Amino acid sequence: MEMMEVFAVEWIDELIQRALEEDIGDGDVTTQAIVDAGKSAKAVWIAKQSGIIAGLNIAKRVFEHLDKNILWKSKLHDGDSITAGVVIAEIEGSCRTILTGERVALNFAQRMSGIATKTAEMNRILDGYPTKILDTRKTVPGLRLLDKAAVKAGGGTNHRMGLYDMAMIKDNHIHAAGSITVAIENVRSHNPGLKIEVETTSLAEVEEAVEAGAHIIMLDNMDIETMRKAVLLIGNRAKTEASGNIMADRIIEVAETGVDYISIGALTHSAAAFDISQQLTEMF
Repeated sequence: MEMMEVFAVEWIDELIQRALEEDIGDGDVTTQAIVDAGKSAKAVWIAKQSGIIAGLNIAKRVFEHLDKNILWKSKLHDGDSITAGVVIAEIEGSCRTILTGERVALNFAQRMSGIATKTAEMNRILDGYPTKILDTRKTVPGLRLLDKAAVKAGGGTNHRMGLYDMAMIKDNHIHAAGSITVAIENVRSHNPGLKIEVETTSLAEVEEAVEAGAHIIMLDNMDIETMRKAVLLIGNRAKTEASGNIMADRIIEVAETGVDYISIGALTHSAAAFDISQQLTEMF
């Protein structure tokens, strides 16, 4: 699915406008001093590493914000696998626009591609297992929708978007309520029909959460043996989600416990920017 189908155009435009204002301020003093206003150019975006591309329509719209006459031709689509040296896109139009919009456009695409690539790496490790990779709310403030779109481009599954679309009862909520059972009852009375997930750290908490009717049980920072016992205890009574610093070196053994989901905050809070270069190829 293309980015412009996922988000309201108005929201994207506001985000891009803020980013451009942050970067350009009163003007691109370097480009304005060096490049004549009437000069046109062609440029290409080239992948400097292998991975998954994402954020291309956002990048395209950055340039269009600066000049509606700019021509952007994507050679790929979000979610496509690429190798180093591949041309990602071609740009033609005002040389000033191409240079001034470069960094903001690259920032969006490089971050999103980095997240997509990290997600795809985790999915490749789990190839053959039914366990799905989930993202978290550990995203850059203001960029959550883009971060989560990048996870989907990499083959991951989006968890809740925020505090409003699913109840997540964590340790502090349980402490405030007095027990898991009371916490679940309170959520259900305020929001009938809302999906409820409960964070657990022991088999006793797991059993209480299941008996109280939680839809998803988070197995938080459990060792493998306890996690395996928890999955057997839960059976088909609820979905299971493993969480807690689960990286590539542990993901297989976690999946082998039989959990339905593995949530990985590092997909969005620690993904390295994907290396993309913009190069001018012609000026006229």
